[in-house]
Amino acid sequence: MSTEAAWEDSQTSMGDIKPNPERAESERQLRQQRLYFEALSSHHYPAARRRIFRQLVESLLYERIIQATSTEQADGNTLWTLEGRGLNGEQVHYFCKGKRHLTFGRLRLTDEPIMRVMKQGSCQEQKEADSIPLFLLEVVRGTGADEAKLLHFIRELEQTLINDTLARHVRSLRQADPVPVHDEEWEQRVIEGHPYHPSYKSRIGFRVADQLKYGPEFGNAIRPLWLAVRKERVRVSRSAQARVIGSANNGEWVREQIGEETLSRFDRFLRENGAHAADAYTLIPVHPWQWESVITSVLAEDLRNGYIVPLGIGDHAYTAQQSIRTLANRSRPDLASLKLSLSIINTSTGRVIAPHTVQNAPLITDWLQGIASEDPYLRDELRVIMLGEIVGAAYDNSHVPDMLQPDGYGVLSCIWRESVYAQLGTGESVLPFNALATLDAEGCPVIEPWIGRYGAEAWLNDLLNVSVLPLIHWLFAHGIALESHAQNMLLIHDDGKPLRIALKDFHDGIRFKTDLLAEPGRCPELVDVPEYHRRVNGNSFLVAEEAEAVRDFVHDAFFFINLGELALFMQEHYGIPERHFWNRIRRIIEQYQHRFPEHQARYEAFSLFEPEIGVEQLTKRRMYPDDELRMHQVPNPLSEPSNVLS
Repeated sequence: MSTEAAWEDSQTSMGDIKPNPERAESERQLRQQRLYFEALSSHHYPAARRRIFRQLVESLLYERIIQATSTEQADGNTLWTLEGRGLNGEQVHYFCKGKRHLTFGRLRLTDEPIMRVMKQGSCQEQKEADSIPLFLLEVVRGTGADEAKLLHFIRELEQTLINDTLARHVRSLRQADPVPVHDEEWEQRVIEGHPYHPSYKSRIGFRVADQLKYGPEFGNAIRPLWLAVRKERVRVSRSAQARVIGSANNGEWVREQIGEETLSRFDRFLRENGAHAADAYTLIPVHPWQWESVITSVLAEDLRNGYIVPLGIGDHAYTAQQSIRTLANRSRPDLASLKLSLSIINTSTGRVIAPHTVQNAPLITDWLQGIASEDPYLRDELRVIMLGEIVGAAYDNSHVPDMLQPDGYGVLSCIWRESVYAQLGTGESVLPFNALATLDAEGCPVIEPWIGRYGAEAWLNDLLNVSVLPLIHWLFAHGIALESHAQNMLLIHDDGKPLRIALKDFHDGIRFKTDLLAEPGRCPELVDVPEYHRRVNGNSFLVAEEAEAVRDFVHDAFFFINLGELALFMQEHYGIPERHFWNRIRRIIEQYQHRFPEHQARYEAFSLFEPEIGVEQLTKRRMYPDDELRMHQVPNPLSEPSNVLS
């Protein structure tokens, strides 16, 4: 039996033993409640709380939201003292230790708990800080933060605490599991979430039951519900390689993705329910949670009048990737993954899919893949994989009055993305890039077997070459910045030896300045950002007015997050100094520029060596009005010359 078949069998083997559905559901709820209370009562709860506290305080200090006095310690750490005011006016101080690093001036606290000291008269109480809401109310309220946003941020942090505790607890129960044999299982094994953002696992909208059912850490089978939507209510965009999509009975793309038998069943259902012209409909999958929680209420009128017809589930099982709303096909891993709208908030961002980005996705895919196919350096030497967004379909609610449109904006969208597994060569495996800087359940780096096999220096050198070169080539040779953070970047390796990378998520994850493109004429005519979307997310744009916004798009996502975390990780676990790490990267960039002098104009326009670069203030955005882009300038570890060109 294949790995995929065995996984599906494990997901469905208990399905036949349900003599009493009501009793089975009651027992399922009881198991979930027991698991929830076990997790909250376990040591994973304070561990998750301490991590949130660390990332929260680190970001508050780093983004200069709060001030602190610092005292250098004999052990090389800095002691920071944060002053606050208690709810009854009493003086409160919080104490924490850590270091400021070369890597973009990042602050990293030690694992020691943050301490809270409260003074009342001559009495002083000192204990571990164990209330995130109280900390924010005592230290941040009064700094100009918007009170409503601050309270919502507190909710995000509290929900992150619950969700991270559950993930940690379930992982500990699975410690005896064998090493995953299928690459896609890494999407479930990497439970850490965003390494900088303090509300890295908020998932506002999910209940505990939803978290356990749909959270990527739990690896449960998800079967999307398929809807038939009248074509006049759908915006569809196709890439050049996509075959026809858009009907329930003859769309070749749909036939390939869901199978002949399922397609015939859906077609028959439509005809039996009065849809005489089945080809008047477009098929769109919807996440089960989205159907139950949003579609059935927000789009009830179109469901009533037959503009939307629920068809049922298909035969393929999926699992959630780290981004939660992207589902990988586990029945047929070679087929496309589904990026589906979810009306939840995670890492402070709504996870619906804006219709204009759905329309742009295949256009951008054609553009990028066309460039890559004609660029011998990308195609033959780096062999980078650009995972295309082949087809996009989004519900169009333009018929609704303007004031009511936000309710249905982006709630029913899908982007079909190519699977990396259909493009791997013999011996190649794939791993999410952010997994490289994580620990396994026993506290050992997941890359330890590879480091033992190849050596830390040699392995790191290979990794940096295969990851840095494609991104700077896109920037310098073509003028296009890619948002290559976390789940947007995959490492392709052979038994741990880095070979090349795969990049994805282009529909809203690129940035360029038109007059700095190598070939402006090739740029497709993209659907512009609607004014409503611009108001709620001012940082979501593709076309930049300044070159610095393009450069910093690469810096913020790739160097600051992906490589920044790896730099700190390699220093902590393998003794490779940060300066050595960043000198290697600068040397790679210098060698590239020496090899390709013809891109000199863009080397100057997009200089990666400036003393400071702009980084988004992710925490400040959660507490202050969205009336400006929240960016701050931070020191650039690449600015110091490496003095090596050979």
